Formats: sequence, C-alpha cells, structure tokens
Amino acid sequence: MTGRLGIADISPSISCGTYPARAVVGEQLPISATVFREGHDKVGCNVVWTPPREAGGRRDRPPNVPLVPGAPGTDRWHATVVPDREGTWTFVVEAWSDPLATWRHAVAVKTEVGQSAQELANDLATGAGLLDQAARLVPKAWRDRVKAAAATLRDQDLDLQHRLSPVFEPELHELLLAHPVRELLTKSRRHEVWVDRERALFGSWYEFFPRSEGPVVDGRATHGTFKDAAERLPAIQDMAFDVVYLPPIHPIGEVNRKGPNNTLTTEAHDVGSPWAIGSRHGGHDAVHPDLGTIEDFDAFVARTRELGMEVALDFALQTAPDHPWVASDPEWFTTHPDGTIAYAENPPKKYQDIYPVNFDNSPEGIYAESLRVLTYWIEHGVKIFRVDNPHTKPLDFWHWLIWRVKQDHPEVLFLAEAFTRPAMMKMLAKVGFTQSYTYFTWRTGKQELEQYGRELVATADYMRPNFFVNTPDILHESLQYGGPPMFKIRAVLASMMSPTWGVYSGYELFEHVPVRTGSEEYLDSEKYQLRPRDWEGARRERRTLAPYLTRLNWIRRQHPALQNLRSLRFHAVDNDTITAFSKQDGEDTVIVVCALDSRTTQVGTLALNLPAIGMDWHDRFAVQDLITGDTYHWGPFNYVELDPHHEPAHILVVRRYPS
Repeated sequence: MTGRLGIADISPSISCGTYPARAVVGEQLPISATVFREGHDKVGCNVVWTPPREAGGRRDRPPNVPLVPGAPGTDRWHATVVPDREGTWTFVVEAWSDPLATWRHAVAVKTEVGQSAQELANDLATGAGLLDQAARLVPKAWRDRVKAAAATLRDQDLDLQHRLSPVFEPELHELLLAHPVRELLTKSRRHEVWVDRERALFGSWYEFFPRSEGPVVDGRATHGTFKDAAERLPAIQDMAFDVVYLPPIHPIGEVNRKGPNNTLTTEAHDVGSPWAIGSRHGGHDAVHPDLGTIEDFDAFVARTRELGMEVALDFALQTAPDHPWVASDPEWFTTHPDGTIAYAENPPKKYQDIYPVNFDNSPEGIYAESLRVLTYWIEHGVKIFRVDNPHTKPLDFWHWLIWRVKQDHPEVLFLAEAFTRPAMMKMLAKVGFTQSYTYFTWRTGKQELEQYGRELVATADYMRPNFFVNTPDILHESLQYGGPPMFKIRAVLASMMSPTWGVYSGYELFEHVPVRTGSEEYLDSEKYQLRPRDWEGARRERRTLAPYLTRLNWIRRQHPALQNLRSLRFHAVDNDTITAFSKQDGEDTVIVVCALDSRTTQVGTLALNLPAIGMDWHDRFAVQDLITGDTYHWGPFNYVELDPHHEPAHILVVRRYPS
C-alpha cells in the first residue's frame, strides 16, 4: 500500500492476502517489505506480530519486532518471527518517519565538514527536543539518562564535541533505536499466517498395506489384519520413521473388482483395489472385515502412538459400484443417457471398479457427508489424511472442508496426492492443503533437480513438499535400471532436500521390476493383490536398505538444518552428474554432495558459495561425513570423488575452527 509513507511488496502474502501464509510452531518465518518516502529523511519500520486468541478470548499483547534494512539502495526491510503455538497469527507492517535518525545523519555530516556550534544552533535545539520526546518512550530506568543527553545538547558552555557525545554513545544509540520517535505513522493491511504443528513441515513417512502382513500358509499369502500389521510397527520405528501411512482400509467393492496387475477378470480369492471403496460391508466409515474391527483399528493407532509415530489415513472421495452411497444418494454421481453411472476414466486408463463423485449435483449432501466421515476418523485418532486425487475435485470444496475441520481440530494435516499441473498443485496448497506430493520422482537430472529445488523454496510460504521416492503407482525408470546405488541416491536426495519425505514399502528391498517395459507400474502390484515380504530373510542376508534409511532419518532428527526448506541453497560442481546443496539453522550447517550416476565413479571440484552459509569467501573449516565418519578440511574449492558402489554421497556437517 501507499499511505503517507510507502509500504509495498509485503512478504509473506499469498495471492495478495486472499489466503493465509503458512508456518509451523518454532519455525523462523521471514517477513519483509519495501518501505520508502519522499525526500531524504530516514524511515523506520516494524512488524506488529499478533498471536491467536487464548481460550476465553484473551489475546497476548503483540510485540513490535523491528525490521532491519537489507541491501543498500533497495528500500527492502527484513525481520524474522517465530510462532510458539498453533492457530491464526497476524502481522501488520508499520512504517514511520524517523526524525532522530534523520537528525543524527544530518549533524554527523555537518560536523564532518567543520560546521561550528553557532552554525548548528538550530540543529542542537531540534535534537534536544527530539530527546525530550524520546525520554517519554524509553523504559523508566533510562529516562534520566536521555533527559541528561538533551540537557547537554542545550548546554552552551560546552564545546560542540562534548555537547554531541552523549547522544552518539553506542549504548544510548541502541536504546533510541529500540524505542524510536515515530512520525507520520503508516500501517499496512493485516496479513494472516496459519501456524501448524511441527509435523506439517518435518517428518519421515512410511507407506504399507496392512493386508499384505498376513502369514504365508502352504505357499499362499493370507489376508493380514490390523493385529498382523501392528507386528510390523517396531521395525518401522527402528528405521526412525515418524508417520505410518495406510492406503484405504475400508470394505472393497465386489462389483467390477480388479484382478492381479489390473486385469478385468477375477477369482474368488482376489482382493481388489483398496481405492475401490464400499460394498455390502459398508463405506467410508467402515473397516474391511478381513482387516478386523474398528476396535482393532483403534488398537493399531494406539500402538503406533506408543512407538512415537502416528497414523496417516487415505481419504479417497470415490466409490465402488456397490458402495452404500450409490443406492442411498445416486444424485452424487454422473449418469449417462442410458441410465448407467459413469465410472472413472483418465484416458487411456479406465477404472471400471470406481465411480467418481459429482460435486455439482448435490453439493450440500456430499459436503456434509465428507465432513462427517473425516470427523469420524479424527475421533478414532487419525490426525493426518493423505487425500487421493484432490485435483479432480472442486477447489472451493477443499477450501471449505479443510478450514471447517481446522476450526475444531487445528492439529489435523492434509497431504495432497496431486501429480497434476503446477497451477492446480499450487492452488491446492493455497486453499488449505498442508503438504503436497511433488514432481521430485521425475526430477533425476542435475539441472532439473536444482531448478525444482529453487522453485519449491520460492513457494515455501504456502506450499510444503513431501518427497516420496516411490509410491504404489510410481516406479520410476531410474529405479528400474539404476541398481541398488540408485536407491541410495534417491533416498539421500529426498531426505536431505525436503524436510518431509517418504518411502513405499519394498523400497528397502530394492523392488524394481515393472509390469512391462516403459511402464511405471510394479509387476504384481500391491494395489491389486497381497504382497507378503520376507523381512527377516532380507535382514539376515543383508539385502536390505533399512540400515541406510535408518541412518538418514537419524541424521535428519539430529540436525535442525535439515528440518526446514527455506535455507536450501545449491552450489556449483564442474560435473553434471554431481549435485551439491546446503541447509542451515543457526550454527547448524549441513552440506550434501551427491552423485546422480549410479554406475561409475564421478569426480569434480565443488565451489562453495561461502557467504550463503554465513562464512567469508576465504574461510577454512572442517567437515565431518555423517555417513562414514570421515573428516575433511575444506575451503571455497574442494575436490570430491564419489563411488556409487561404495558411497554415492557425502552428508557433511560443518565444524568451524576456533577463532
């Protein structure tokens, strides 16, 4: 805005303030603005940072956080605030004309060119008057000192240097900066920041199908239960994952049920796709009878919590043809001219076992039912929902539903599974989604990885990424043909670049066979059949990546630098198959150097942008590899050599030399 003073380009501001910016408890949130005025007088500015109301309507008195000037000549001002609770925070940028700073600058310039006390008589009188005003603003313990400085300015028996010296003392100068005389006060509009709990930004996810955890009897897989799945939880905890994500756990449709590898023909023992929700056994508020009862689910959630993790549950607004909604509310679906209900299609893909919901036919009904279903699962301990294909539903629906849920349950988080166009992906984040799946899975080259990383940093005020290395739907060709070293490479990139990352079960066993050449679908996909795994045999024979994933997750937990997105910075390497980046949080600095080629040893020279990590260009320092324990002595230019069959990456913590 432009008032008496100019305030422009306030950040964070999402779509000109239409949507709240995002932060989490304890996050360092940068606030900036362009502040200016006519002429040459000095300006000052601050942020009024207001917390949510406490229970009962009480609100703490908001602090005024000073903004400090950025690069000379830019008129850009910056501050950092740290929210300490969940809810809606607000901030206002205040700008003012700073007469004391203007006076100090003018007097300093005039004395430098030799002007006398007589020539500066008006300036000295003006300064004394400003100090009189300042004395009413500073803490009581300092008032006499400020008044004494004003009296000294007026004392004509002293020479000019002694009259000026008190007001130029560093201690008094800092006091007056903290308690400024403000003229022509101008305020911006109020901006909102929604603050989530920490898990909204930082966490490690593990996806698995409880139904695949049943015992193998006479060579045949049997359907697992929640009790079977609970036996898998300690191993997931051992790998230091925070979130256990379950695909839909509801009854699966029997009409048009899919067979193995997405075939249209089934046999009696075929289990179908969990995303074909609903049957004679119930719908979105029921559990599949082969998994157990709702009490068994409650016990699974409780066991997960006992182990220091939490459950994320799939929320897929679609139905099987025999879902109870189809009979009770047929208007929620799209009907063909011949009277049949349209099943889901994404040409050339067909989903004969799924009916999509039409949100325009009866919005009141489906809105209310969606809220009821979410509330039901929240009451059963679910605080995170992974939302299936949100980009195929109306944006205004999500905006209403998410914020309606957060009115009563601010701790609930929503992950958007939306591999869609950038505009839609970003808008889903703006309207309320806590996190988003990303294009990371398909970014494998150096240039595209680094460009995408910078793009995500630029949207960090509202869009938080979740880097899954694989999903039941996505087995990228780099994993199909890159061998075990590529599994390490992708895990390092995902876990170190993004504060939230995830793996789908089987990644640690290097599962890599597609259903056919050119496809990203797994052979014998777990989406359509049971897929038991020999975890103990893999551990015993040391053909598992689990120890490596464990190490990565512990490094993430121990280093705050890896728990944020905003500090991600890339550094130059003269080899297009090596990428390097750093992240920082206070004194904690982590540098990652990772090969992108899983076949051959790569060498190069790393040119670190040392000022970007808080050092001078010619500083020397030690770095310790958090994977191998090796220590190196580095400077601005460093030789690196990465053998993917030994260790494809350095994860280095900076150890500064004593000054």
